[in-house]
Amino acid sequence: MENKITFNKPHITGFELGYIEEVIRSRKLSGNAYFTKKCQNYFEVKYGFKKCLLTTSCTDALEMAAILANIEPGDEVIMPSYTFVSTANAFVLRGAKIVFCDSKKKYPTIDENLIESLITSKTKAIVPVHYAGVSCDMEKIMSLSRKYNLFVIEDAAQAIDSYYIDSSENKIPLGSIGHFSTFSFHETKNIVCGEGGMLVINDTKYIKRAEVIWEKGTNRSAFFRGEVNKYGWIDIGSSYLPSELLAAFLWAQLEQLEKIQNRRIEIWNLYYAKLKNWASKSNLKLPFIPAFATNNAHMFYLICESLEQRTQIIEILKANNIQAVFHYLSLEESSFGKKYFTQTNFNSNNFTETLLRLPLYYDLNDNDIQYITEKLMCFEK
Repeated sequence: MENKITFNKPHITGFELGYIEEVIRSRKLSGNAYFTKKCQNYFEVKYGFKKCLLTTSCTDALEMAAILANIEPGDEVIMPSYTFVSTANAFVLRGAKIVFCDSKKKYPTIDENLIESLITSKTKAIVPVHYAGVSCDMEKIMSLSRKYNLFVIEDAAQAIDSYYIDSSENKIPLGSIGHFSTFSFHETKNIVCGEGGMLVINDTKYIKRAEVIWEKGTNRSAFFRGEVNKYGWIDIGSSYLPSELLAAFLWAQLEQLEKIQNRRIEIWNLYYAKLKNWASKSNLKLPFIPAFATNNAHMFYLICESLEQRTQIIEILKANNIQAVFHYLSLEESSFGKKYFTQTNFNSNNFTETLLRLPLYYDLNDNDIQYITEKLMCFEK
């Protein structure tokens, strides 16, 4: 194959430019206008989120959540060590101490059974990360939240259209369970607008303050609704809301969410079916979906036996014009993370060295998947 298969290629539905042109013609380019409201309403109706606020990134949404939770210097926030730096930065910026929790052995989400041992009188919040769009065990986490009166902030950056299945077999949308949740629409996600995110507020008593923080610490939103006759500075905040241009792009994506999700799941299933036997023979592990989670096909990864094995596989793919990549450096192993943690025998360190992500995006066709899997299977243990 002459053309390179990249790790990621953002899908364009074909309607983005038309909606962006509508925004330009309206001359309402700043945030919180027509397309912003359409996107927010879409999520509130489809997933039952209490209140949604689009942001310029998931990072900004996390920062807003940290403010809403009144995170202060000295507070402790528990989160997985295997996550993106934004998960931690949002709380470090408020002066919190990050308490890292290890991953499970089978797959790289937080080990819920370890959380309670990390809770102290200073703990203020738990931040579960739904890695690869696969749910954490939210019943366990919410039980701890109630027992110790802690905030739960779901980092659902990768988890759009994914669900938790509770003990009564109810499918509950990820992002609707914690007090707050955050999503990403970065170009590597299932639904994209280049850079973008969203804060979900599920506890209604925080909605008014969230709007103020979102609007630079002012009650500007209330003013435009006619609830006050002037607006001013009433709290801390920042310019978290995105431009209408980004919201218009996002709306074109949301209109085709089901179509995009169906194709991604088809690709994920093709990978799994074609690689299952080979992976078993080569002592590689394929993605694990627990019984309490659904699969939104955000990511297809392999867990290799070792760093050396992963390097060999990457080189085979690279020689055949296929780009595969690894993921995070476990945060407690990073130079800044070591300020908070010194333990080095975490399971998450294993994922740092052995997890390999394969190309997965809407525009991959079945021939591409066949080619990728054939070249993968050139590796023999």
